[in-house]
Amino acid sequence: MTTCNGPQALSVPTAAERARTVATRAAAAVCVAGRDPSRPLAHATTRAGQVLVLVPSDGEVAAALDGAPDHDVSALLMVSDRAPVPLRDPVRATLWLSGWLTPVAEADRRAAAVAFAEVRPEEALLDVGAAATLLRLDLAEVVLREGPGCAEVSPGDYAGARPDPLAGVEGRMLRHLDDDHPEVLALLGSAVAGGRVPVGAGETVRPLGIDRFGYRLRVEGGGGHRDVRVSFPRPLSCPGQVNAATSQLLCALRAGLPRRD
Repeated sequence: MTTCNGPQALSVPTAAERARTVATRAAAAVCVAGRDPSRPLAHATTRAGQVLVLVPSDGEVAAALDGAPDHDVSALLMVSDRAPVPLRDPVRATLWLSGWLTPVAEADRRAAAVAFAEVRPEEALLDVGAAATLLRLDLAEVVLREGPGCAEVSPGDYAGARPDPLAGVEGRMLRHLDDDHPEVLALLGSAVAGGRVPVGAGETVRPLGIDRFGYRLRVEGGGGHRDVRVSFPRPLSCPGQVNAATSQLLCALRAGLPRRD
């Protein structure tokens, strides 16, 4: 028998966890003093928390390193997290990782490339040492911007955190929800933090995100938008738990709706 309990207290990921999750997104730019911003071939934060950046060997960043006396330069890696469904304001978060870029030593390239590939397999890794240069970014500062707020994360907390376990499947899940289940979105949008927040006339509920703690929703209206979070009964540990957790959440929300005669 399934028991439906009321919605649970709001839970959210830490800033360090969110930063590590945003770092899994592919859209990024590298900024080095005196050079135009450029797009890396790829970037990754390894499971051990080391930030690695793959750049063209004939590009701006590699040229800046070649011209530096100690072959390291101060740099900023900016990563953008965009919603997987079309929204008016699609950028959910921006992550700034700043520090010093240094070429990975030849003796360490293989191990670094393997650590890179474990979290982000990239064909360009096969070109390291030739058309591609693998760099290490030693962090000095981590700043995460989400909505109107910014949070500073220490490099140690960033390295020690883990990306959300749903990050790899989030896009597919949200597109399916947006395309095929408007009734689920409407029900999810009716509750936030255990309370009732009605969706007004002319407002549309869109999926903004999903993580181990629950759904994030964008409520769009003529005068702007608002973002809300609806928590799962308990945090998840893997994508395989999403369906059961969603069913339990919807059951609880339906139980709290007023009866219609």
